[in-house]
Amino acid sequence: MIGRLHGTLLEKQPPYLLIDVNGVGYEVQAPMTTFYQLPALGETATLYTHLAVSETAQQLFGFAQERDRRLFRTLIKVSGVGPKLAVAILSGMETDDIVRCVRDDDVKALVRVPGVGKKTAERLMIELGDRLKQWELPRHDLLTPDVAPAPGNQDKDNQAEAESALIALGYKPTEAAKMIAAAVRQDPVAGSETLIRLALRSMVSG
Repeated sequence: MIGRLHGTLLEKQPPYLLIDVNGVGYEVQAPMTTFYQLPALGETATLYTHLAVSETAQQLFGFAQERDRRLFRTLIKVSGVGPKLAVAILSGMETDDIVRCVRDDDVKALVRVPGVGKKTAERLMIELGDRLKQWELPRHDLLTPDVAPAPGNQDKDNQAEAESALIALGYKPTEAAKMIAAAVRQDPVAGSETLIRLALRSMVSG
């Protein structure tokens, strides 16, 4: 079982990234909340990982924080929630926001995540309720600062990359285009990762 990777970050193409560990390149799927915390390409990164094995594939999922992996593993225990949907949920909301959402029985926030219908959201509330009772929420969450990542040069490539990431997470192409267009209006000079973050935040709070 691969539980942790520490190496050089080679590629970032949401929801996939490639990390070199002693000459071996590991392809990892990660939620956007992890991408926000990754260093620049060529720098050293550490990921907590989960290996999902099915009859047709072996998939490695990575997380910047151990608590994110812990919640991922809790989510995939819920009936009807697979690794792909768990990544989508963790991409649209920060880990502690998901916990608060479940504790507050906020079904509306969850159904905005692609792939989560009302029945699935209600099932999440029921099955996660007891499991998340003991989850400790920090008074000051240093992992999710209010200040957005430093913006990059805004151009068509950034928008296209952001749209592709949203589509990979399960949003329809037309919906992804509208979300990114709205994010550009909020921050015209934002880089692709910031655009994605703004788009996902608007879906949760909208």
